[in-house]
Amino acid sequence: MTAQNSSLRPWRDIERRKSRQIMVGDVPVGGDAPITVQTMTNTLTSDAKATIDQIRRCEEAGVDIIRVSCPDVESTAALKQIVRASKVPIVADIHFHYKRGIEAAEAGAACLRINPGNIGSADRVKEVIDAAKSNGCAIRIGVNAGSLEKDLLEKYGEPCPEALVESALDHIKILQDHDFHEFKVAVKASDVFLAVAAYAQLADAVDCPLHLGITEAGGLIGGTVKSSIGMGNLLWAGIGDTIRVSLSAEPEEEVRVGYEMLKSLGLRTRGVRVVSCPSCARQGFDVIRTVQTLEERLQHIRTPLSLSVLGCVVNGPGEARETDIGITGGGKGKHMVYLSGVTDHHVEDDAMVDHIVKLVEAKAAEIEAEAELVEAAE
Repeated sequence: MTAQNSSLRPWRDIERRKSRQIMVGDVPVGGDAPITVQTMTNTLTSDAKATIDQIRRCEEAGVDIIRVSCPDVESTAALKQIVRASKVPIVADIHFHYKRGIEAAEAGAACLRINPGNIGSADRVKEVIDAAKSNGCAIRIGVNAGSLEKDLLEKYGEPCPEALVESALDHIKILQDHDFHEFKVAVKASDVFLAVAAYAQLADAVDCPLHLGITEAGGLIGGTVKSSIGMGNLLWAGIGDTIRVSLSAEPEEEVRVGYEMLKSLGLRTRGVRVVSCPSCARQGFDVIRTVQTLEERLQHIRTPLSLSVLGCVVNGPGEARETDIGITGGGKGKHMVYLSGVTDHHVEDDAMVDHIVKLVEAKAAEIEAEAELVEAAE
């Protein structure tokens, strides 16, 4: 599968790694399915209302799959209510305690995040796998450089790509030995070089879907940059079937960053793609504040479309030709509006933001109506 418009612009080609497809609830992961965006709640899972409220905000941001931590019996007890309320599949994050995995599967989790080798005895591992099978639950093997098995650390001396991959293959073998194949794998590290190398090696070794992430990436700005470098490298190479951007920020921010990452590579399209200049002394309006306001006010738009916001006429007309709607700064508080790349009309300073929001909403409605007509005709 290649990126959108690749036949017209071969320099944009991304040939995705061929992986087999699994289902996480009703969401396909791997194969030719769209790369999905995940996040994780940070509320106490035992507080079902707070968790559901946070899930709702993530759904509005466009999340495809959401993970909740289940460290205790109170959390798995609340999980059934959370699963029932969620519009997207729920992944239950399980560490060590096999009973939590069984309870989560029975509560309706679409996927369990476990490392089979950490669950305990062979009998306990079998119980968790049997629960997953019985309840149509997928499994995500989650290898992390920060919690590698002691024998692998002794063998390799430190976390390295080979150690992460060997850990993943060991866990995979346990599932395969139990004839369980509905799994995806992550080999995360906070070190970008380590994570990228591990994922590249694993991609060559297995055909299962891969869950990408740079773990403990940092705050909103630093973590976004770090994740974009690491995951961007892998996605550009065609590696990755589902992603989670790990930020010290609210989960809905992780979702937005994830979508922006995929949008920049042409791998997913959702909402408004903003093209804007960094601003300079030539600007006819406050570009920075205008873009911030527009991004906030246009978060509800899900229809893919493009908007250029340029402060002056140096690059404004050129960028506007490539976007659905464009605004270019002019003199004396009057700015030029472009529709479908063509100059259309002027707008005054004080009315500009409201005017652009209305134009974008109208364009989104137009695109949706056209899509419905095409669908009806087919």
